[in-house]
Amino acid sequence: MTDDGKRRWKGPTGNKKSSGRRAGERKVIAYRAKSESSKKWIERQLSDPYVQKAHSEGFRARAAYKLLELDEQVKLLRPGMRVVDLGCAPGGWLQVCVRRGVKEVVGIDLLEVEPVSGAHIVQGDVNESNDIAEMMKGLTGAPDLILSDMAANTTGHKQTDSLRTAALADMALAFTEENLVRGGAFCSKVFQGGATPEMMARLKHLFKSVKHIKPPASRAGSPELFVVAKGFRYG
Repeated sequence: MTDDGKRRWKGPTGNKKSSGRRAGERKVIAYRAKSESSKKWIERQLSDPYVQKAHSEGFRARAAYKLLELDEQVKLLRPGMRVVDLGCAPGGWLQVCVRRGVKEVVGIDLLEVEPVSGAHIVQGDVNESNDIAEMMKGLTGAPDLILSDMAANTTGHKQTDSLRTAALADMALAFTEENLVRGGAFCSKVFQGGATPEMMARLKHLFKSVKHIKPPASRAGSPELFVVAKGFRYG
C-alpha cells in the first residue's frame, strides 16, 4: 500500500515463509514464556499472518488491518478529512489515517503512545475535559470521523467484559454527539452481539445509516464487532 492510500490494500496471504522466523525459533521463544497461556499467545502472534504483515509494512499492530478492512467495506477515510481516534494506543489506526491522506488526525489514550508523524497525540483520559481540550487543539475544525477501538481489560467473564466495553462505546458516542460535524461518521468497537439496544436506538436517531461489521482481521474467536454509523444528522 502506498502512503497516499491510492492503491487498494490486500489482506495477508497466509504464506508462512514471509514471517522471517523459522518454526524452530517460534518454539524456542514460546518455551521461554512463564505460563501456558503466555506460550499460546506468543505462538499465535508469531504464526499470525496479520502480525507478520504489520511488521513488514511498518504498522505497530495487526489492528491496523481492521481499520483498513473497515475502510474497504464502508469508505470511512478520505483525503482532507479530520479524524479523532479515541483509545489510540499503540498508534496503528493513527498510522492508517496518515497513510490514507487525512488532513488532521488526533488521538488520546491512557497509555503513552510513541509519536506518529502527522498525528497529534495526547496521553490522557477521555473523561477528563482538560485532556480532551488538549487533544482537540490538533484540529482546526470539527472532526469528520470519530474512531474508537477502546476495550476494557478482559476479566475472562464474558458478560462483565461485554458490559465494560459497552460502557466505553457509550462514552465514545457521547463524545461524538458533542463534537462530530454534520454528515460525519462514527466507528466503535462493541462486544457480544453488537451495540446494546439503547445504543442502537441512539445511533439510529443520530445517523442516517448504522451497521455492524466484523472485519477479517478480527480473529474468529474474538467477540468483538465494530458498529459503523454514517450521515450524522446534527452538528
